[in-house]
Amino acid sequence: MPKTDSTILLDGDEASVNRIAVRLPAFWPEDPELWFAQIEGQFALGGIVDDSSKYSYVLSKLEPKQAREIKDVITRPPSTNKYTAIKSALIQRLTDIQEQRIRQLLEREELGDRKPSQFLRHLTTLAGTVVSNEMLRTLWLGRLPPTTQAILATRKDDELENVAEQADRIHEVNNRALVLATETTPTGGLQNPWAAQMEALTKQVATLTAQMSGIVKELRKGRSRTRSQSRQRTRSKTPRKEGICYYHRRFGAEAKKCTQPCTYQENQKGDH
Repeated sequence: MPKTDSTILLDGDEASVNRIAVRLPAFWPEDPELWFAQIEGQFALGGIVDDSSKYSYVLSKLEPKQAREIKDVITRPPSTNKYTAIKSALIQRLTDIQEQRIRQLLEREELGDRKPSQFLRHLTTLAGTVVSNEMLRTLWLGRLPPTTQAILATRKDDELENVAEQADRIHEVNNRALVLATETTPTGGLQNPWAAQMEALTKQVATLTAQMSGIVKELRKGRSRTRSQSRQRTRSKTPRKEGICYYHRRFGAEAKKCTQPCTYQENQKGDH
């Protein structure tokens, strides 16, 4: 970005007598609205009122990067009010770009060990004049603890500075409560509520585990008794014949095999 000012020499009604020097500052994309306020002062001093002339002067101060943002206005300028068109386009589009960049920067900021009001001042400094108060409020609230956000949600219409003061009071109370909660004594003084809750949950889990173990054992015993009774009933339905092998006992004369000792043949002979 060039740092030198441009000097535009204007001829008055009598060119040989009056020559007015108008100095236009370099274009400032970080705050185009302020830049236009400055050059309009120069236009007033130089007596520049022609719309096309002011449009041309603005166009001459733009670098390629800014010109690309308003390419449609430059390539197809309106027939009238060209200065107003280029001014509005530059302010709106460059402000939107800058606001998006600032917002991305602010979204990375965290509260840390600062008080809410200190954090708000920090964000305000980073945002400058680009980010609106409403967006700044949203970003600031989004970085506060959830409990603080819930309390402050009822104060949407209050001034942001007043909301920040209340946030400081909430922050102080929360810090005191946290200190008390973390101060544990072995003699039964102030007890950490989180530790007590974890202890209760541990006991509940241990109880449930013991109950489940008992249920599993009972189920296993029941299955074991059922299988044992089933085997006993099967054996009782098939009376054993002493001395006869498994094949003859099951298939009788149709048996294709025989394991010794087996008295099946002897019994058959005795029957005859």
